[in-house]
Amino acid sequence: MPTPAEYRARATRRRNRFAYPLGILGVLLVTFSYYAYQIFFTPNVETKGRPAYVLVRPGQSYKSVMNSIDSSGVIIDKLSFHFVAKLMKYDQLVKPGRFELKDGYTNRQMINDLRRGIQAPLKLTFQNIRLRRDLAGKLSQSFAARPQEFDSLLSSNAYAQSLGFRDTTALLTMFIPNTYELYFTTPPQKVMQRLKQEYEKFWTPARDAQAKAQGLSRAEVSTLASIVEAEQQQHADERPRVAGVYLNRLKRGMKLQADPTVVYANGDFGIRRVLNVHLQKDSPYNTYKYAGLPPGPINLPSIASIDAVLRPEQHNYLYFCAKEDFSGYHAFATNERDHILNARRYQAALTRSGIMK
Repeated sequence: MPTPAEYRARATRRRNRFAYPLGILGVLLVTFSYYAYQIFFTPNVETKGRPAYVLVRPGQSYKSVMNSIDSSGVIIDKLSFHFVAKLMKYDQLVKPGRFELKDGYTNRQMINDLRRGIQAPLKLTFQNIRLRRDLAGKLSQSFAARPQEFDSLLSSNAYAQSLGFRDTTALLTMFIPNTYELYFTTPPQKVMQRLKQEYEKFWTPARDAQAKAQGLSRAEVSTLASIVEAEQQQHADERPRVAGVYLNRLKRGMKLQADPTVVYANGDFGIRRVLNVHLQKDSPYNTYKYAGLPPGPINLPSIASIDAVLRPEQHNYLYFCAKEDFSGYHAFATNERDHILNARRYQAALTRSGIMK
């Protein structure tokens, strides 16, 4: 029979046989728990002070979205990010939107935002837009909808009238350059409705009264402001004086003879020198041929230009042309003789500079 000492030795060996794997299992559990904590709760986004976003378009694949996030350059550990995305089943819950990859975000926070469709608002602005197709393109770049979806609204007289505008030409005056916060997935009609609301906010009773004092409708104010904007793009402080010239001409029944409308009528926005051949273009936008305002705006005028028309400088000037020093300012005149002298000086400066067209 085994002695008591032998029994104790056997028992010790049995305990050691179980203790070793249990110890290893414990170490593995602690290690896995620590790693799990790390990949879920350790910050994994570093933007270095610059905002980072990812656009997810409708129907975009999981793989494509992950590639876009990887290429943003702000993910510290891409492997852990992909691992958590799979664990949280993001591949089954991809939603469209514009999402911010926030500095200091953990994998769990990022995937939660993506899965739940928690978007960052975009800032919509309008700049350097002249034509309806340009506007449709700009809107489609900012939102998930296709250009055709916006164009179908912008080109529908019935839709324009449903918003209170005469036609599609007048509808363009609704787009007042400002900064608007919207979401990437906002449907086109909702975008239009929001911009209509902002348009009504812009046209306060005070502005409506100022338009009435000038004998202009809202649409006419925007149309004239678009000409003022095109004439004076560099120095906003001169716009009220330019607006005053055109208002003086309108009140006297004179043709506006605005060069930017001729450029618009010709459809060649590279024209730097308006020549007689350009003046022959038969278009309602050619204010050398037709009196009064053109049918609609030739660009989307800024608020500064709209307010310049609403609050023009009071003077007797009827003419102006660019100064020969190319400062961006203009020489103004009350009569045609002085204007011709100013124009000749400017034309000579153009010729000396080699600007022939």
